[in-house]
Amino acid sequence: MNIDTIEKTIQENLAVMVYFSAPTCNVCHALKPKLLEALETNFKEFEVVSVDISTDAEIAVHYNVYAIPTVLIFLDAKEFLRKSRHMSVDEVIKEIKRPYDIMTS
Repeated sequence: MNIDTIEKTIQENLAVMVYFSAPTCNVCHALKPKLLEALETNFKEFEVVSVDISTDAEIAVHYNVYAIPTVLIFLDAKEFLRKSRHMSVDEVIKEIKRPYDIMTS
């Protein structure tokens, strides 16, 4: 995984979530499967990119991510939502739903 690959994914897909975590982050591991399930349930087209900041620190710096877990949501190749540390799955889904529905209708 590198910055160019992530940027290409963002440019080529309507909706992309970039999930920043690390192996030592228990919250990251608990949150990720719940987020993935909620995205799959609520949105047809969503690409997910996972970034392990312990091995890909330069990617985190590129996106100004300094805390984990961090979720970046890109809609139509633009950063739409940024959530770090304390977030609920419902909160993330709720914030994405309306603009996503407008884009896909």
